[in-house]
Amino acid sequence: MTTLAPPVVRGQEPTRSSGGRSGSVVWMALPAFIMFVFFGIIPLFGVIALSFATWNGITPTIELTGLVSWKAALTNPGLPNALWVTFLIMALSWIVQTPISILLGVFMARQTRYRGFLAVFYFIPLLLSSAAIAITYKSLLDPNFGLGAGLGIEALNQNWLGQANLAIATLIFVVSWQFIPFHSLIYQGAVRQIPNSMYEAAQIDGAGRVRQFFGITLPQLKYTIITSSTLMVVGSLTFFDLIWVLTAGGPGDATRALAVQMYQQGFQASLMGPASAIAVILVLVGLGLSLLLRRLGGRADESQMEGA
Repeated sequence: MTTLAPPVVRGQEPTRSSGGRSGSVVWMALPAFIMFVFFGIIPLFGVIALSFATWNGITPTIELTGLVSWKAALTNPGLPNALWVTFLIMALSWIVQTPISILLGVFMARQTRYRGFLAVFYFIPLLLSSAAIAITYKSLLDPNFGLGAGLGIEALNQNWLGQANLAIATLIFVVSWQFIPFHSLIYQGAVRQIPNSMYEAAQIDGAGRVRQFFGITLPQLKYTIITSSTLMVVGSLTFFDLIWVLTAGGPGDATRALAVQMYQQGFQASLMGPASAIAVILVLVGLGLSLLLRRLGGRADESQMEGA
């Protein structure tokens, strides 16, 4: 007689040990962790140490001077304006980018052929270099040889980068033009996670698209908005290449953000100590804002329930 194998019951297959899987995950994450330590943690501690020293960035001699560099950075008359410009750029870029990104994300989430093409088309600005984008817009907005002069459109023939208010507005426009595609992609993925049954029930109740958007889509995107806002806010603290190529912090100090002032202090004035102190301030501000937005977003386990 042949011995029959015992029947296999669904749901009772032998479970694999999670030890091998967790070990493989650790090994896969190890290179990224090493890169983070060498290019993130170690330079951060180096900048913190350098903020308590005096160094011109050229000679090999670094002199520890305590709080001298911090005093020079905090008493600099340009620091309050740099903080104001930084938070102004942060607030305006968030106000402009967030609603447009949400609307584009909802639009691209529809399963339609031409919307897939537009999603790829919208994503192109994110693939371009920030410096290249700044050079292009600086040429297009030139009051003598730019787009306005070439097309003979008087409304475009303005000194966009030579007046304080116009320079800020131009900077926000260029930043939004570059980064809205990225945030739209985030919202597109989040909208597709919302169950269709919620919209079907709303349609049965007679809700139109506008009511569905404000009653279903926006509440379901709460944690995605927090995530996107965190990326916008922290990213706006590091805007340097766009500002430097477009305006170099001008006109005057109208667009001189903290990152620009840090560069001017460190590499133009050869004051690496005060520049490092400004860098530490940027890190602290970014960390504080990130923790604040995370607290507004609720617990991490709650955010995983979005769309469920």
